[in-house]
Amino acid sequence: MDKLGKAIRLLRHQNGWRQGDVAKRLEISIPAFSKIETGVTDLNLSRLNQIAKVFNLTIVQLLYYSETEEIKEPTDEVKVISEKILQREDEIIHLQKKVIQLYEQLYQN
Repeated sequence: MDKLGKAIRLLRHQNGWRQGDVAKRLEISIPAFSKIETGVTDLNLSRLNQIAKVFNLTIVQLLYYSETEEIKEPTDEVKVISEKILQREDEIIHLQKKVIQLYEQLYQN
């Protein structure tokens, strides 16, 4: 069992959930979830995000948990980086809106 799978299993046990409970939340089969826990299935970022959300964690916390086997509050550095990421996401959305507006102006004339 790989570290991440083991951490997911431990989190599931800490919540008192069965594999079926988590599988249902992830909208996958129990055998598919079992493969995640045992490390047979490699996780993509989307699935990792879904799993983190099921346990009310961020991806960073989930990955950190898999290394330490205990959930800790994010450090100040992680908080600062997370805030910067959110700001950048807002900037990207703003720029996307501008591109759409310019595109519409270009093709309306």
